[in-house]
Amino acid sequence: MLEADKLFTGSIPENYDRYMVPLIFEAFAVDLARRAASLSPISVLEIAAGTGVVTRELAPKLSPDAHYVVTDLNQPMLDYAASRQAPDSRITWRQADALALPFDDAAFDLVCCQFGAMFFPDRPAAYREARRLLRPGGHFLFNVWDRIEENVFADEVTKALAGIFPDDPPRFLARTPHGYHDTGLIRRELEGAGFARVLIETRAEQSRASSPRLPALAYCHGTLLRTEIEARAAGTLDAATDHAAAAIAARHGHGEVAAKIQAHIVVAAV
Repeated sequence: MLEADKLFTGSIPENYDRYMVPLIFEAFAVDLARRAASLSPISVLEIAAGTGVVTRELAPKLSPDAHYVVTDLNQPMLDYAASRQAPDSRITWRQADALALPFDDAAFDLVCCQFGAMFFPDRPAAYREARRLLRPGGHFLFNVWDRIEENVFADEVTKALAGIFPDDPPRFLARTPHGYHDTGLIRRELEGAGFARVLIETRAEQSRASSPRLPALAYCHGTLLRTEIEARAAGTLDAATDHAAAAIAARHGHGEVAAKIQAHIVVAAV
């Protein structure tokens, strides 16, 4: 086992937080938390919080009298997020489905979500729920990944795997995490859910890793791309990961690597 592979032993939430978060999520969490705090909310709901990277950034920026409800559909992820958060009486942790949130109408000033909307099975329904929960003057703040071609490591991994499986290339990254990038569609769905004003900004950051193998491992082992690889041919996951790592190294070198990542940041006002 290579040293980098050993990083992915342990629990899924722990590995996700330790390696996926700094690779692609952390910089955008800092940005989302800054935007959220600038709205000066007193009552905040976070949906699809994952391992709590936004929570850790946002909580210190909220006022002392704020109330912050943090939710996720996956209880182990939520438990891990709570374990990483400093004790804070303002925070309530609750397992919840973004399509059927267990809260009263007009209960929050702000609903926020980091890279969750792409996975909602019914986005208009989730948007209607967010709208229902917001008070007059409230905001729904979230981000989604731009198209895969603007996210270099994800694109390189996807293309590398297509070379191994040309007849049925694994397209999870392009189809789902990077499949909801049409800003016109996003705007129409939010307006259809009842939001009055929708602002969308596209922002680029840098994805950084200590070696080309880490992005390959993160995407091939740490996402549902793993399931697609294993479905193509049993026992090929390690070889596919090696191939993806070699493709990244061929372009970026064998030491520390960095490449562009890009997302849309959306603010929908009531």
